Amino acid sequence: MNTVIKFLARIIIVILVLPLHELAHGFVAKKLGDDTAEEQGRLTLNPIAHIDPIGTLLLVLTGFGWAKPVPVNPNRFNRNHSLRAGMAMVSIAGPASNIIASLVCALVYNFAYCFEFVQKACINAVYYGEYSIIYIIMLLLNFCFSINIGLAVFNLIPVPPLDGYDVFSYCTKYKFDDWFRRNMQIIRTVFLAYILLGDMIIPAKFNPLYIVTNLVSKAVWFCASWIPNVIGTI
Repeated sequence: MNTVIKFLARIIIVILVLPLHELAHGFVAKKLGDDTAEEQGRLTLNPIAHIDPIGTLLLVLTGFGWAKPVPVNPNRFNRNHSLRAGMAMVSIAGPASNIIASLVCALVYNFAYCFEFVQKACINAVYYGEYSIIYIIMLLLNFCFSINIGLAVFNLIPVPPLDGYDVFSYCTKYKFDDWFRRNMQIIRTVFLAYILLGDMIIPAKFNPLYIVTNLVSKAVWFCASWIPNVIGTI
């Protein structure tokens, strides 16, 4: 049952969260003066406009993935920021939207858990296998929380086409950028192998991606975990 609900949560992410992620990129780019995304119909929550076949497949299968990159023309940015700073702001907007979405999931989950009938539904499912609609919704919230955290961390990895590349580039020198571009194919191959085979080669407790994801999860969950303590059982 948990596997089915986790799969359903990933589908929900593809339909609802990936479009929000890409819309955030386009929105910030427009605020900086570039309306390329808007001209190409990417300032929308329609998932069809944002789906990348490989990234979506990886998300559904592994929980990590990406959407079709939003087109950005940094030459259209206003002159209040450098091109690198503008691209970094546009790029960080996507993962930030995932963090916000995960926080919303955590807040709703913790508030809902204050109700006694919700607590009973969760206890009955765990101990007696009685899967009610209430428990399924709570489990979906939990999975959506985790997947959003995973997407935020994953997309901050500094490898194109992920958002982390432009964020990382803001902190590096042009010589490093040139080296990175020359070795792009090798870096992408190693990265894809790590994503597909990392679980089999590296134990989770030593896997950098899972370590960072776990730390961010704990930090975001902490921001909502106070709710049951303050409200108590209703």
